[in-house]
Order: sequence, then C-alpha cells, then structure tokens
Amino acid sequence: GCDPVNRLWYCDLKKLPDGIKGVLPWVKLVDNFDAEYEYVTNEGTVFTFKTNHDTPCYCLINIDFSDPDPSKWTTLIAEQQKDVLEWAGCVRENYLVLCYLHHVKHVLQLHDLATGAHLKTFPLEVGSIVGYSGQKKDTEIFYQFTSFLTPGIIYHCDLTKDGLEPRIFKEVTVKGFNPSDYKTVQIFYPSHDGTQIPMFIVHKKGIKLDKSHPAFLYGYGGFNISLTPSYSVSRLIFVRHLGGVLAIANIRGGGEYGESWHKGGMLENKQNCFNDFQCAAEVLIKEGYTTSKKLTINGGSNGGLLVAACVNQRPDLFGCAVAQVGVLDMLKFHKFTIGHAWTTDFGCSDVEDQFNYLIKYSPLHNIKVPVGEGIQYPAMLLMTADHDDRVVPLHSMKFIATLQHMVGRSPNQVNPLFIYVDTKAGHGAGKPTAKVIQEVSDMFAFIAQTLQLQWID
Repeated sequence: GCDPVNRLWYCDLKKLPDGIKGVLPWVKLVDNFDAEYEYVTNEGTVFTFKTNHDTPCYCLINIDFSDPDPSKWTTLIAEQQKDVLEWAGCVRENYLVLCYLHHVKHVLQLHDLATGAHLKTFPLEVGSIVGYSGQKKDTEIFYQFTSFLTPGIIYHCDLTKDGLEPRIFKEVTVKGFNPSDYKTVQIFYPSHDGTQIPMFIVHKKGIKLDKSHPAFLYGYGGFNISLTPSYSVSRLIFVRHLGGVLAIANIRGGGEYGESWHKGGMLENKQNCFNDFQCAAEVLIKEGYTTSKKLTINGGSNGGLLVAACVNQRPDLFGCAVAQVGVLDMLKFHKFTIGHAWTTDFGCSDVEDQFNYLIKYSPLHNIKVPVGEGIQYPAMLLMTADHDDRVVPLHSMKFIATLQHMVGRSPNQVNPLFIYVDTKAGHGAGKPTAKVIQEVSDMFAFIAQTLQLQWID
C-alpha cells in the first residue's frame, strides 16, 4: 500500500564475529504496520527516530536498543499541533536540523540533540526547502529554497560561528523576469463542511478584482502528498503572457496538516477532496479573480481523478479542464500494474461497502449529459501516454470514448472534448526536456484557444 507506515527491525553486527552467514538474527522491534519509523541518528545504543506513532504530525523519539521495550521509549521533540515535521537530520555531532511544514510553508529549525531544546529558526520567506546537505560529522549545512517566484537560492551556514547566520551561496535568476512585479498571497476558505482550506494565489501586482482574468486552479489531494510552493516556468508564462491568475488549493487528502488531513480525503472521505476543490473555484469567482467561463482546472494522476470527478459533478463551474494521466475507472484501477497499491487511499470495488462509495464518484461511471439550459461540459483535454505503466492509458481512453459518445452528441455540447496521447512516454517522471516543453506548450495552447485568451508581450 501507500500508507506512511513501516516495520522496524535491527541487527547488531558486532554480535557476528565471523561475519554474515545465512539469515541475519533480526530483532523485530516493531513488527506491524501501525506507524512510520524513520532513522535520524544515534548516540551509542540510543537511536532517534521520526515517527507518527500516535502523533499524526510526527515527533522525534529516542529508543535505547539495550532496553527497547516500548514502555521505555522517550519523546525527544514533541509533536506540534498543526506543524508537520517533514524531516530531520543530525549535524555537528550535537545538533538536529528540523524541517516543519507550517500552513504549507517550510520552517527550518536548529535543536540540541541531547535535550531537544530549540536553538534557532532560520529566516525564510514563503516557500519550500527542496534540498539539504549536512551530515553528523559536518560543521556546516547547505539548504536550497524555492517559491512560486524564486527559482532557487542555496544558503550556507557555518555552525561553528556565533549567530549561526546563513548567507546566500548561490542564487538562480531568470533573465527578463522580475519577481517584484508579482505577488503571492495565501488565503483560507471554508469548504462545504466548514473546514478551512489553504490556497495560494499568484498574480501580477495591481490587478483589479473585476472578474476579468483567466485563472488556472491546480490540485492533487491524495496519498499524503503536500503541495508546497514551487517554481514553474509554464505557469508563470500563463500569469505573465496570458494575464492569468494561478491558484494552488491545498485540499484534504494531502499531507499539509499531517495524517489527519490525509485521512480526511481518503477512502469513504474522498468526496471531501472534490468539495474542497469546487469550493476553491467558487471562492476565486466570488472574490473577483475570474469567472466560471475563464477558469481552468488542472491535475495529474490522482489530480486527474480530481479534475474529472469535479467536472462530472459541476460542469457549470469551469470553462476548461485538463486531466493529466488520471485515474478514471475507480472500479477496475486495482487490476492493472501497480494499481493494487492505491487501495489504501481509494478502497477497492471488490469490497462491497467500498464499492458503494467508489461508484458514486468514479469519473468513468458518472458521465451524464448536463441538465439545465445552456449547461455543457467545459472544454476538456485528457492527457496520457502510450507507455504509462503507473496509470495505464486505458483510463483516459475509456473516459474520452464514453464522454464523446454520451455528451459529445448533445446539441448543447459545443466545447471540444479532446484526448492527447503522447508516444514513447510514460507517467511523467524522467520525461526529456523537449517533451516537457512540447506538452506544456500544447496544454496552454489548448487553454488559450478554448478560452479565447490573447498573448501579452
């Protein structure tokens, strides 16, 4: 499955004077899949782990392997109520570097290994830590920062000097792009059940909220994956040259607020993801950023499921929808390649009660001609690849065939319903730069054409 859980076994190689011969004498400290345990460092027999055992936002615990009974485990750094501990590392022998996710923004802290005491919070703007270098033996650290408007800054900090002040080691800039011309805001909006959902909005400074702008709303909402700020050239082209507004909705199902946020959008709670996303669209319209006819929604893989489900449920709410490599047949996904691993997040149609909620939102099985005067499906572009062995292309092909057959024949349906099948390509990871450029160019060309957007120099 895909749940953040693992077993914890260890073996003391010092007790094997003749070397490894045959099966190792494992000590099965944790022999179930109830929680996650990630090794951080150790001082002799005292080992430090990052865990979500009874702590959905994670904490650091110490386990003395000379006396490893769970009743003797101690908490080194307690769980924060809403801040998620994403990773931890040891440096300069006695320091811990901790990276927290605070309202979808990374916070980098320095703590004392012996006591867990907080020593320093490194200054960071709104963004993400996407790279880190520093081992226990080192006396310095490097970390890389990025954001919606910053391609990358590598900071260096010498931990032997007073003040522990980081300095810029290397900064990436993009010729002709001035980040100060744009702004990033974060809002919190209520979903259907009152849950406050965070959303980032990026746009040119000084725009009027008069509903005149095209908007590009992206979401994922699954598998404990957090959508933190990241730099995207193609999305910034949409903002700069198509006069657009970029929005990233941190809906439930992700890991933005720990395992409880993840569970709020999985299995029988999956509809929460779709409701959160639809409410994000309604907020963008209500606040004057855009209108439904100028709003594009986009997501890939699990996010492709999100887009297709929302289009089925609210075809009137969007002007354009791009579903990339989406999981669209929720009754048979587990029968192909690695699909069986996703049942931990989605459920499985072979189980009756899980079938009952899957059939209610499965995109392939909920396509219908919209009812109401003038209501039609938005312009739709499904994107897949002939060698995708993660989410096999049959999902997109079955969906577009059913969509064109059922909806495409309706006299009210004038918006295009397209599929884009790439060749010699897979799910996306490792795709050559030339193919990436071609794909995003075609995607935004489709958006610009269907929404009748004009290029701005």
